[in-house]
Amino acid sequence: MYYVNIKGMSKVKRNLIRKLYDEKPLGEKVLIKGWIKSLRKNKSFSFIILNDGSSQKDIQIIANDDLNGYDEFTKCLIGSALSIEGELVESQGNQAIEVKASRVEIIGKTPQEYPLQKKGTSREFLREIAHLRPRTNLFSAVFRVRHELAQATHQFFSEKNFYYIHTPILTAMDAEGAGELFRVSTLDAENPPKDKKGKVIWEKDYFGRESFLCVTGQLEAEAFACGMGSVYTFGPTFRSENSNTTRHLSEFWMIEPEVAFADLDEIAELGSEYIQYMIKHALEKCPDEMKLFNSFVEKGLIERLEKVAHSEFTKITYTEAVDILQKSGQSFEYAVEWGSDLQTEHERFLTDQHFNGPVIVTDYPREIKAFYMKQNDDGKTVRAMDILVPGVGEIIGGSQREEELDKLSQRMDELGLEKDIYDWYLDLRRFGTVPHSGFGLGFERAVMYITGVNNIRDVIPFARTPKSISF
Repeated sequence: MYYVNIKGMSKVKRNLIRKLYDEKPLGEKVLIKGWIKSLRKNKSFSFIILNDGSSQKDIQIIANDDLNGYDEFTKCLIGSALSIEGELVESQGNQAIEVKASRVEIIGKTPQEYPLQKKGTSREFLREIAHLRPRTNLFSAVFRVRHELAQATHQFFSEKNFYYIHTPILTAMDAEGAGELFRVSTLDAENPPKDKKGKVIWEKDYFGRESFLCVTGQLEAEAFACGMGSVYTFGPTFRSENSNTTRHLSEFWMIEPEVAFADLDEIAELGSEYIQYMIKHALEKCPDEMKLFNSFVEKGLIERLEKVAHSEFTKITYTEAVDILQKSGQSFEYAVEWGSDLQTEHERFLTDQHFNGPVIVTDYPREIKAFYMKQNDDGKTVRAMDILVPGVGEIIGGSQREEELDKLSQRMDELGLEKDIYDWYLDLRRFGTVPHSGFGLGFERAVMYITGVNNIRDVIPFARTPKSISF
């Protein structure tokens, strides 16, 4: 706490509850502002529990009945906002500190129909009032951890001498080749210009060609890696996959590092270190939040994370993984066949049962992977890798990129890609080509993994999913 002078007047600066618990300036005058979590009125005094969002901890205020406006502010309901001045004192109850109020001011009242009451509220209902759910214990904890994981991401890559770059959100390319793109256009949706064959004349659109929201910033990151060595992106990506699972969003955030002169083994090691770094950061910086998740979201969460944070990552090939799964004797919903992608149930068997720890699977069949992945000499597989963790399965996907122009060009022809759109990308192979590798991590899935929250809609402020674009 400190004071500022404004035109000769002394004004107390607002104290964050988090700072009060960290610093405990007992005996000092403090000013806190926040929302009522509970209020209990007695004959001569009242207990007010306040939270300002800065901490998992609430703070208790003791307000005597001789304070101005006592009868009015003690009628305030849960969710009402108050400004309280008083002395910070050692608590006589369970909490470490509390405030003995000298002044209470009402900032904003809530009516009886305020939807967040003390009774339990389902996460499904809270998604319908996503603008209010940051006021709940669970969701404020989730988004404080999300903040810290974003900070950890920048710290991790900065410490490893990566450069943070911003890649485009608007693009003309389908970088993944899956066709899951949102079109961006200024043409008249009801009457677009068409040629004699009835096809839309995209040359008359804003960008002069068909344009989309990006599904990845990888290709542009490759360009910068092939000039600056090590770079990473951290931004929004968009996929129009019509999926309503607990693991898919239409708009989400991706972390994508790209490293020049790195092979698949090096990028897999980088991904493993990054996961462990984020886990350790969350456990260190958010102990109260992690305890809440461990108690009320997923029992044993902290133990599971601690184990991964200090484990070796087992490395196997896709072919070895298929062999293990086929010999397991397990009855899987999806059949295990060489050439088919591994499903979550397969990945979790590998991590949770067979290896009992994190696993890196490499060298996937070329037919189920993207065009830009480096082809192995066997003609059947590519230098791709997935990092799998217990309880979730895949959390990172990456590859060594194909640096040979002829092989990349031939693969694009096989897939029928419009090479003129990718001509600049091919230039990276024409002019001083080098081996390089990278991976992608969906940030929301990392938040899910570390908080134990099992629905991706609950770890992003305002979820965008099929038929849902509220808020």
